[in-house]
Amino acid sequence: MSISLFKNRRLLIATKHEKEKVIAPILEKNLGVTCFTNKNFDTDTLGTFSGEIERESDPIATARKKCLLAMDASDCDLGVASEGSFGAHPSLFFASADDEFLIFIDKKNNLEIIVRELSMETNFNGKEIETEKDLFDFAESVKFPSHGLILRRSKNDNSDIIKGITDLIQLQKAFKKLLKKSNTIYSETDMRALYNPSRMKVIEAATQKLIIKINSSCHQCSKPGFGITDSKKGLECDLCGSPTNSILSHIYVCQHCNYTTEEMYPHTKTRENPMYCDYCNP
Repeated sequence: MSISLFKNRRLLIATKHEKEKVIAPILEKNLGVTCFTNKNFDTDTLGTFSGEIERESDPIATARKKCLLAMDASDCDLGVASEGSFGAHPSLFFASADDEFLIFIDKKNNLEIIVRELSMETNFNGKEIETEKDLFDFAESVKFPSHGLILRRSKNDNSDIIKGITDLIQLQKAFKKLLKKSNTIYSETDMRALYNPSRMKVIEAATQKLIIKINSSCHQCSKPGFGITDSKKGLECDLCGSPTNSILSHIYVCQHCNYTTEEMYPHTKTRENPMYCDYCNP
């Protein structure tokens, strides 16, 4: 049923950073849509990673607004948009993470489907640089030149900022230019998708997850997008029987008819190893 709702329809991908390269092939193959972008719609007006324009809302609200505005500007009733955030992993604070949300909106059928892909496969980083050697060492550590760089006078200074640096000559020229104005410069990874293959892979994984969710229909009303909305912790310890922080069940709720179901033991185990028990292994 899901595929028949979208087959032969035009689908807008709201991006100016070439995300369609990984999103479009998956959606066209699995949904039978024809994807396109609107080059006149500037997604940067809703926020930039480099800080010139602050993002005013959370990632989901921003992705929704981006998608709806682009759809209105393109006179299209089917669209997709993504929004990413970068920083410390929410539970592994020592590691950086790429947190991507992808939203699929179908005005014709009153559908909104959201997926999230959280990945530690990111080169997100930044460093204050004093010498050309420091710069080259940092660049190598963050996968330059396959991944782009940004240079600026200081971490929070947007007055002199050079983006999209993807070759050594560009990097040297930018460094020398900024060094004339400051004793140090700040180098950081360019997290825009077209300059960051690692991020593109995470967006691609999110798109695959979106297809799975679109093809998951509610058992009661058959609307697509029936997915996990919450999780319950409390899987019992195999030694003492106490509840642990491991997942006991997943909760599914249909956004259309509110049908709810609970999937017990989603990770196929009914007891948890005592090493994860706060009582047995405090």
